[in-house]
Amino acid sequence: MSTPHQTAVARLLADVAAGAVSPEAALSALSDLPAQDLGFARLDHQRPLRCGVPEVVFGQGKTAEQLVPIVAQLQGRGHPVLVTRLPLEVHAACGEALDALAGPGDWDPLSRSWIWNDGPVAISGEGTLVVACAGTADLPVAEEAARTAEALGNRVVRLVDVGVAGLHRMLAHLDTLRSARALVVVAGMEGALPSVVAGLVACPVFAVPTSVGYGSGLAGLAPLLAMLNSCAPGVSVVNIDNGFGAACVASLVNHPVLSDAPRDAAAHSSASAAHSAQPGATHSAKEGDR
Repeated sequence: MSTPHQTAVARLLADVAAGAVSPEAALSALSDLPAQDLGFARLDHQRPLRCGVPEVVFGQGKTAEQLVPIVAQLQGRGHPVLVTRLPLEVHAACGEALDALAGPGDWDPLSRSWIWNDGPVAISGEGTLVVACAGTADLPVAEEAARTAEALGNRVVRLVDVGVAGLHRMLAHLDTLRSARALVVVAGMEGALPSVVAGLVACPVFAVPTSVGYGSGLAGLAPLLAMLNSCAPGVSVVNIDNGFGAACVASLVNHPVLSDAPRDAAAHSSASAAHSAQPGATHSAKEGDR
């Protein structure tokens, strides 16, 4: 299955096959596929093919002068572009320039994310991902997860303010939770929600501790430790406030075919090695084959 993030190369190969693009032009277009050096950044254009997820731009710490050319080069390769943790002041400085590059992007000040795609994102995930957050204060992290998952070609359902202080709010959505291929569960304070949810479903739960809480929450350390010590099976934990990371791993669960090719290649390699070890098997040595 082709994902939205492989379409740039897929389109190029289709054009070559159809005779619309010459092999020489295709080679030129792919000349910087492994990486492109901008001086202040090295863009990994091969990542969609290698990992199933395109290179995502971490906006925090970047200037407007750095951000605009990075986005322009990613757009030029046909990749969807996701900028996370884009500070409000940086977006204010370069948002119009970003929108002018290849058409307007989708800016969300809540999650501080900016998304551009050259058309509607195709739903390529096999199932539905559910992003649930314990409280309204957790929404910035939850929305980062939801928007990332959508940008990666997943169908996403959001459940907001369903924390354990009012358990009936979450139980009212039990059918939705159980229908998910994977869940991203976001919580601060005591971080109990992922354990409760994992005890009710038969799919992976990716827990995201947030820095929401009072002083003893230690800016997210308390919910992080609580989630790491969950007694419910099936809970995996990402870093504090890392909605992006949880969405990426949930998306890979929802796109299992992406990991089939390396396993198939490894199996073929093992089979070839086993054949070579059989009595009478021949092996033709090549230059440098030692």
